[in-house]
Amino acid sequence: MTSREIILASASPRRAALLRQIGLDFRIQPSRLHEEGGRVEKGHDAAEAVACRLARAKAEDVAAQLERGLIIGADTIVICEGILLGKPRDGDEARDMLLRLGGRTHQVITGVAVVEAETGRAEVEAAVTAVRMRAIAAAEAASYAATGEPLDKAGAYAIQGRGALLVEWIEGDYSNVVGLPLPTLARLLRRFHFDVWEAARE
Repeated sequence: MTSREIILASASPRRAALLRQIGLDFRIQPSRLHEEGGRVEKGHDAAEAVACRLARAKAEDVAAQLERGLIIGADTIVICEGILLGKPRDGDEARDMLLRLGGRTHQVITGVAVVEAETGRAEVEAAVTAVRMRAIAAAEAASYAATGEPLDKAGAYAIQGRGALLVEWIEGDYSNVVGLPLPTLARLLRRFHFDVWEAARE
């Protein structure tokens, strides 16, 4: 069963790089759906539900267009003091997000879904990583926003890029902060009898 086709329902180069990192053979077919933003009133549980719902919707959108394969959907959000932070719309919003995160601990939450195109069966989980940002000066936030790197990142930073300069520590899965929690994904794939270790050897 490890020879089954894997489809990534995302155009994110970071998620694709993470799948290549573990030696997974896959193709990309982005979902047509988009992320949401807004306030999360009930804390982590509500944020996890949002991320899982969007991840599943993305995977199911692609699965509906296919006859077979395992489709991976993911959605990453950042929540800081009850505020859900998605991708900034422009440099000004990126700067404001960074200033909100500066000197605080926030949570990066990624919902991951694997959907089997043949049956419509879905397995979904969320991963949560705590990230502590150091204090960020307004000029520094503006300079980072001006690089363009934050503009397609939830929370307006890339821990695998220049954003690493802003992070004091993390507690949890690093790959989750990048955008796709690999241990969580491997666990979901095993439920479909797909072993990432065997697939990497094929």
